[in-house]
Amino acid sequence: MSAHEQSLQTIGERLDRLLELCRTLQDENRSLRHSQEQLATERAQLMARNEQARSRVEAMIMRLKSLEQNSA
Repeated sequence: MSAHEQSLQTIGERLDRLLELCRTLQDENRSLRHSQEQLATERAQLMARNEQARSRVEAMIMRLKSLEQNSA
């Protein structure tokens, strides 16, 4: 095999590795985007639950204050 053919083969092997790396990074990127979407959804759900809990606690505080005023 001539030096030119070896160079071409080396370039081809490097290109193959680069293409495989690109595929791997695309897969990883897709997975990370999916995880990010799931986490954003989970965060929104947790924020909504937190707001509901806050509203319930505020309502209980108001009822307790009302009961306190009625019994005084």
